[in-house]
Amino acid sequence: MILQYFKKKENKEQNTASDQYKKILIESKKFLNDNNFFKVIDYKTSFEVVSIFLIMNIRKNLLLADRNKYSKINDELISLFISDLDESLREKGIGDMSIGKYVKSYVKKFYFRLKSFPSDNNLYQNESFINYLKMTNLIKIQDYNYVSKIFNEKLTEFINSSN
Repeated sequence: MILQYFKKKENKEQNTASDQYKKILIESKKFLNDNNFFKVIDYKTSFEVVSIFLIMNIRKNLLLADRNKYSKINDELISLFISDLDESLREKGIGDMSIGKYVKSYVKKFYFRLKSFPSDNNLYQNESFINYLKMTNLIKIQDYNYVSKIFNEKLTEFINSSN
């Protein structure tokens, strides 16, 4: 009987993470399609935008009261992200023999991005966030301040949204 309780609780966290990940993917796709400040829109751009939204969501979860619960949700979010990377790379035609190398490369990139992401919650005109955007090399030079403002608004939306 107790084992069922733990499984049920875990399923709630997995469902929450799944719902959050779906929201991240929808927001990312909308963000990519609605803006024209990207140099090109390709797999790399999509990866970077999803990574930024995922990091913002992870940060939001860390601000919430039940850190233990949201730590598990964050772990599940990253697991979903890695599974999604694997699946999308396979769809691009990468075979079984080299898929691990590609996934590992993108996961390393993601963790580097996570570590490099500015720690404060105000991204607008934040020099470290602008440098972060420059590191991704996705955005036209003249649009960095504008893009940092848009990401700041998205982060505020994430923080203010309820689960």
